[in-house]
Amino acid sequence: MRIVLLSRKRTLYTTRRLIEAARSLGHEPVVLDPLKCFLVLGRRSPEIYYGAADRPLPRMDLVIPRIGASVTEHGLAVVNQFDMMGVPIVNNSQPIARSRDKLRCFQLLTSKDINMPRTVVAREPHQVGAALEAVGGPPVILKLIQGTQGIGVILAETEQAVQSVLDTLWSLGQTILIQEFVAESEGRDIRALVLGNRVVTAMRRPARFGEFRSNIHRGAGGTVVDLDEDYKRAAIQASQVMGLQLSGVDLLESHEGPKVMEINSSPGFEGLESATGMDIAGTIMNFAVRYARRKGGG
Repeated sequence: MRIVLLSRKRTLYTTRRLIEAARSLGHEPVVLDPLKCFLVLGRRSPEIYYGAADRPLPRMDLVIPRIGASVTEHGLAVVNQFDMMGVPIVNNSQPIARSRDKLRCFQLLTSKDINMPRTVVAREPHQVGAALEAVGGPPVILKLIQGTQGIGVILAETEQAVQSVLDTLWSLGQTILIQEFVAESEGRDIRALVLGNRVVTAMRRPARFGEFRSNIHRGAGGTVVDLDEDYKRAAIQASQVMGLQLSGVDLLESHEGPKVMEINSSPGFEGLESATGMDIAGTIMNFAVRYARRKGGG
């Protein structure tokens, strides 16, 4: 099977491990930088050319997008093009777009009665007081609707701080989420890796000293955790609401049980492999190949 990995760099840990996993299973991995793909549209003939090639790509059997937030728009167009060409994809463009837009993500979670931190979207300075009351703060978390690896996430501890940050970001045309600060989570979260209808593994990520964000890229550690059924159920439901086959779901441990904080459609797993000792790349690749065969690919 010829398997496309849409990735800016083949040297990235996750991309490199997926290449190794594909080869170990006897498949041919093809790494394509989405920004080097150009799309040709015509009557019943969508095609993808790559780089300076003078002919379209040959038939591919499976696509696994690893699209960074900085190339979301063009990357999703490339994913869409493969979809139009009938190639099975893990994950497809609409689910990726839903999970990347935090506001849309939380709206969908709310519509399906999935627990999450209380969240407000406001655009006027006179609404800030009511917004803070609605989420039980300050302190509160302020988030850009687009952001990854903890970028664009701010802890504001006073109303004055909230107003100052919002005024600045609003002036730059940004839409900001004002979110409940779940104090009992103590700056830690749980990352659950979801494939289809099961949680493959999970780890608890405490933030490093002096930091409230628990992203691995921010220096957080990680220890394997055996999730209770309600945490597994929350992670699976959140992933399925987005329409994702593969996801990393971040959960906060609250007095009310699990609260879904974020859903990542291109989850890295270096920390998970290190913490668990599992061959997560191989597990993902096996799942993706089975999915493609069910869809009639390869």
